[in-house]
Amino acid sequence: MPKRSGTTNPFSLAGDLAIVTGGGTGLGFAMASCFIAAGARVVITGRRPDVLESAVARLGENAFAETHDVTDSKNASALLARIQKRHGAPAILVNNAGTHVKKSVEETTHKEFRAILSTHVEGAFSMTQATVPLMKQAGRGSILFIASMSSLIGMPLIVAYSAAKAGYLGMVRSLASELGPNNIRVNAIAPGWIETPMLTAALSGDPQRTQKILSRTPQQKFGKPEDIGWTAVFLCSPAAAFINGAVLPVDGGASIGF
Repeated sequence: MPKRSGTTNPFSLAGDLAIVTGGGTGLGFAMASCFIAAGARVVITGRRPDVLESAVARLGENAFAETHDVTDSKNASALLARIQKRHGAPAILVNNAGTHVKKSVEETTHKEFRAILSTHVEGAFSMTQATVPLMKQAGRGSILFIASMSSLIGMPLIVAYSAAKAGYLGMVRSLASELGPNNIRVNAIAPGWIETPMLTAALSGDPQRTQKILSRTPQQKFGKPEDIGWTAVFLCSPAAAFINGAVLPVDGGASIGF
């Protein structure tokens, strides 16, 4: 089994190259930051070059940007070829890019439903499909899907998002089973309510919803972006070498709280 050289720290990602889709903001940026702190080099992708450039400037010399829309599935292989040529083969892929629509089932259009599935499910599939051959050549890899509380519990007004995030869990289990013999592990994180600009906007002017969330979270607080970042580091590190096909809630206990 191929091993990384030069480190005895099982939580180190030294020598690894990670790709984080949607890495310019929010949880993607937090994961990229934690990966770099753990010794990895990181390529962040996204649709907005200005956002990526700003993120790279904050992340430092071990961060690189590649503009890419995950819904552009036909160019995923070209993206991976470009990354390999410039930075080497990736050891880690984080399928994080996503979009969201909050509407009732009657108000959600078919176009909106398809757009959510295209971004999350088809986007993650195309990135994974393009990355796997390079990981097979290297003899190892870790693929991480950023799922959601809506993968685990019923939540109103987000039927398209819930369908996409539930679909992630089926992909994780199937891919973990298929790719395990190639020493490629596939896992997921299901974040709870994390303090990001998206959450702030969602809860703005809605103290009742804020209290509802906190009341069903045993730790009675929101998570920090780095809570997801360090979990991603763990799941992609040698410390998690025998974890495959798992979905790890990072939610303060909200998915099991009462």
